[in-house]
Amino acid sequence: MTRKDLVVLTPDKNWEAALQGIFSRHRSLGIRQITADTLRHPGKDPGCVNEGIKFLSSYSEQYHYGLLMFDYEGCGREQARPQDLQTELDQEFTRSTWGDRAKTVVLSPELEAWVWSNSPHVDEAAGWKNRQPSLRSWLTEQGFLQQGAIKPARPKEAFEAALREVHIPRSSSLYQQIAEKVSLQSCQDPSFLEFKGILRTWFPESV
Repeated sequence: MTRKDLVVLTPDKNWEAALQGIFSRHRSLGIRQITADTLRHPGKDPGCVNEGIKFLSSYSEQYHYGLLMFDYEGCGREQARPQDLQTELDQEFTRSTWGDRAKTVVLSPELEAWVWSNSPHVDEAAGWKNRQPSLRSWLTEQGFLQQGAIKPARPKEAFEAALREVHIPRSSSLYQQIAEKVSLQSCQDPSFLEFKGILRTWFPESV
């Protein structure tokens, strides 16, 4: 049986859509083109934390590498620091059928931390193109964004509030649209940089 490159376990449709958009841009990620499948755990973030490694264990012979990804906020293990939780789960992976071929990426506080950048594509996807005040001005006025900050402290709440203001329903397609267009170089979120580093180690660009 020919193994595919990568399987990723995620908590919901928004995650799946965002990753599909990101994986379509292998050159921007600095990796070779890969075959990647995204799966959803029915138990969402808590399911990923508590059962994700077991869930993925049946896929270890079908894929070269595996990723377990979820939001820190709402995962039910917030008493542990995100990095400690990630380390604990990575150690569990090494004792599983995956060995050292699987990693965990915990997004703190949640996926929407990857959404916010200075790119005009965020404004366009959120329905704020050419609006006055601008999206960032409105976020600042509403207390979601501190002066000089790149992204809101509460990224999910800010994104949902911005969509409500312009009467756009929140949908997974918005996440994919942003992921397909926003510069992947501009996202400096630590978890995104770690995610990108893992992919570059596993799937280096072809020489």
